[in-house]
Amino acid sequence: MADIVANRKKRTLTNAQIFETGKLPPQAPELEQAVLGALLLEKDAINIVAEVLKPDSFYDPKHKNIYEAILNLWQNGSAVDILTVSHELKKKGNIEMSGGAYYVTSLTNRVASAANIEYHSRIIAQKFLQRELIRISGEIGTEAYEDGTDAFELLDSAERKLFEVSQGNIKKDYRNISSVMQEAINEIDELRGKEGGLTGIPSGFSKLDRVTSGFQKSDLIIIAARPGMGKTAFVLSVARNACLSNTETPRAVAIFSLEMSSKQLANRMISAEAEIESDKLKKGILADHEWQQLNSKIAKLSEAPIFIDDTPAISVFELRAKCRRLKQQNNIQMIIIDYLQLMRGDDSNNKNGNREQEVSYISRSLKALAKELDVPVLALAQLSRQSEKRGGGGSASPGTGTGRPILSDLRESGSIEQDADMVMFIYRPQYYKLTEWDDGTPCADEAEIMVAKHRNGELHDVRLRFIGKYTKFADKTDFDNYAIPDYNDNNGNNGTITVSSSINWDSDVDDEGPITFNGDAPF
Repeated sequence: MADIVANRKKRTLTNAQIFETGKLPPQAPELEQAVLGALLLEKDAINIVAEVLKPDSFYDPKHKNIYEAILNLWQNGSAVDILTVSHELKKKGNIEMSGGAYYVTSLTNRVASAANIEYHSRIIAQKFLQRELIRISGEIGTEAYEDGTDAFELLDSAERKLFEVSQGNIKKDYRNISSVMQEAINEIDELRGKEGGLTGIPSGFSKLDRVTSGFQKSDLIIIAARPGMGKTAFVLSVARNACLSNTETPRAVAIFSLEMSSKQLANRMISAEAEIESDKLKKGILADHEWQQLNSKIAKLSEAPIFIDDTPAISVFELRAKCRRLKQQNNIQMIIIDYLQLMRGDDSNNKNGNREQEVSYISRSLKALAKELDVPVLALAQLSRQSEKRGGGGSASPGTGTGRPILSDLRESGSIEQDADMVMFIYRPQYYKLTEWDDGTPCADEAEIMVAKHRNGELHDVRLRFIGKYTKFADKTDFDNYAIPDYNDNNGNNGTITVSSSINWDSDVDDEGPITFNGDAPF
């Protein structure tokens, strides 16, 4: 009993030392009055302040109400002055809570102009962040003393709240539909001039980007296939293209590889970029010209902001923590996880050892992570053997049991399909010893990206070229669509035009590769 009393005394003393109760929260009421007065004097001042301050940034409730009225008028395109703000407050029934019409009028006497309004606004914002840090620290301290608190959940919650503060993105309970719609209209207007309707992060595959409009922020994209279909090769191609398609400012990409080591991934990317067979790289048997080719082609890729983490069996908690730090420090624009079923859920959420529930928790967490960081999350996933049972193995013929996957083939949890904004399958008929597509065209060295679920767009299948010896995917060229006849001119020269299957990734458009002649050139 004596120990319990002693611990309570110690706990009270520690709280007093940490939070220093009795002090006034950080505030700057004079500056709040000056900013509001400047907003009432200068019609364009709100354009500066709106990017820095929110209504909750004001400590005094009167000032919060007045600023909300100013924002409402501005968002509706109405004039902002003493009369319109007073009328808006009366309409909302907040005029008395805001000090009355006289107090609103007196604010203009606090400042002569809006010359220093941005500087004053940033001081108010800093005071608000200080108050938020005090509030969050108090909540963490209170929860930490509770015996039933899970330490890892508390740590994750604390990190999330601090991340929100550091990003200046403190979550609110609700938002007015008018402000949300205005943001959406402004974004649509900005996207109007973009080529090809590309609004998200490009995959680098032209036809696929036309279907998806790029990978959208806050979306969870599941890329699923049977083993050996080229899931890792596909996302490495996507990572490279997404990172380097914007030459002025490369987009940072984070790759979490639970299956392969970072060195193995690097070797794959080198093989794809330099177009040198992976077997040669593995053995180190390269000719002099191949060394030159390797050094010249990977120079750009070696400087790319691609971050690889090969922690095995990473947990959701660890993943979130690392992604938040990467977002803060390197402003990552895309997250790739290879692959989902190798992840661990938090131990506290899987006490019964049910793997299906654990995978459901992981998929929900990945969707939440995509929304929190406002980036697309691409998660690879394995398919069950059901697709194998529907055909393949060399005995199947095109159109009758070809092993094509469907959504129900996603392994271990139906919630993966439910949580995903987009589900894509990778399908290569050649894997099943098939020689033709369903339409009768040759399928050698080709793959199909099947968009099986698309929450915000159409469903479509896109065919790509799969270059196995370089472990990469590339756009099919226009020359794949028709045969080129033999050439025979009037002088007796003849030769066959052949098209290289090598794709130059440095090109912004489909590159058909060099054209060579077996005979003399006709021109």
